[in-house]
Amino acid sequence: MRKTNIVIQQKQNEIILKIHEQASQEEILKELKKKIIELKKLYGKENTPIYVTGKVLKNREIEEIETLIKESINVSVVFDSPRVLGLHSIKRTFEDEIQNSDTKFHKGSLRSGQKLEYEGSIVLIGDLNGGAEIIAGENIAVIGILRGLAHAGAKGNKKAIVTASSIEAPQVRIANIVKELEKKEEQVETKRTYAYIQENEIILE
Repeated sequence: MRKTNIVIQQKQNEIILKIHEQASQEEILKELKKKIIELKKLYGKENTPIYVTGKVLKNREIEEIETLIKESINVSVVFDSPRVLGLHSIKRTFEDEIQNSDTKFHKGSLRSGQKLEYEGSIVLIGDLNGGAEIIAGENIAVIGILRGLAHAGAKGNKKAIVTASSIEAPQVRIANIVKELEKKEEQVETKRTYAYIQENEIILE
């Protein structure tokens, strides 16, 4: 039997709630109710955001956890699980919804030397570590940290996008365009989660 289903970590700019992948929603909510007191103590007067990671959650589970936290603490809660699992749920803030495409889902992080290729879109539920590669004919979504090589729109689709919980790779590729991140860009505190092409240049947001 697991001793804990939720691990709380305090960082400089956020508080992380890591949920065990095998925990049931009932176990999560029961333990979270007990840990709300601990969370309140970490805050004091500062309204630091809570970042929920670990288990991939369903929409209903996300809503239940968010409601439970916000009932006790007025705080921004960010989940690394998508609200709807699949690339059709990802929208640009300034354009129409991204077109659907055949999507390959891969559960588990990719280590250095591993490579994942698909003609359509790829959703990686895990981290893309340095030295690992994803090459997709369409879009790439990493439900984790992107540190390896991501090449979206590999057949020349400049409308393809790359999205991740955090883009920390030294290079991002979309179609035939390459974005090299300078050292100062890699070290910025602002989290980059989205890459797309605008006027023949890759934009990171």
